Amino acid sequence: MEHPILFISLILEKFGAPIPHGPIGHTFLEKLCQPYMTYTWFVMVFLVVVGKLTLSNVEMVPGKGQNFWELLIGGMYEFFEENMGSELTEKLFPMICTFALYIAVGNLIGLIPGFMSPTSSINTTVALTLIVWVTHHIIGIRAHGMGYIKHFLGPIPVLIPLMLPIELISNIARLLSLSIRLFGNIMAKETLLGILFLLAGAYFAPLPIMMLGVLVSLDQWACSFA
Repeated sequence: MEHPILFISLILEKFGAPIPHGPIGHTFLEKLCQPYMTYTWFVMVFLVVVGKLTLSNVEMVPGKGQNFWELLIGGMYEFFEENMGSELTEKLFPMICTFALYIAVGNLIGLIPGFMSPTSSINTTVALTLIVWVTHHIIGIRAHGMGYIKHFLGPIPVLIPLMLPIELISNIARLLSLSIRLFGNIMAKETLLGILFLLAGAYFAPLPIMMLGVLVSLDQWACSFA
């Protein structure tokens, strides 16, 4: 859901770049300038810049910025280590942590007037889901070889005609469920905030919904790794 005035759209206008408002642009440049794309880049730049500013000098006696990141990253690492084991956590933590930070900031940034949550676009959530889905199967094949296929065949051969279609459908359905869950909740938050700001933007009516939006954003962030 786009706000009436998008901050990045004003910047694009100054540079003479296209400002598409439909779901898909007609040219490659228009597709790159879609709001969900521009705000995806904005979130990425924000995370890189903040990380660089707060971790430019890592010291034995950490400052406030270093303390924040050590607490956040260390807490996530311990959580995943408890649930996934040390071996998988060491291999996958960089990707998981990147997803976690991107989704958290992407969810929350839409609460700022003039900004948009890139996770409120189905294109973003499908892309994230595809990366996780493909990685999941690559890990399974690497760990079990071609024996990984047995996970789709059921416990005994006689059940293969029944279990194989069920397993395939349920596995593909994860692409829809994971994509739509995050997209639907964040889009609903963006839509409701947009309507309230248009109807009562000068008053305090949107504030309770913004507070609820913070909870929804963090809840969907946590559910992404449940």
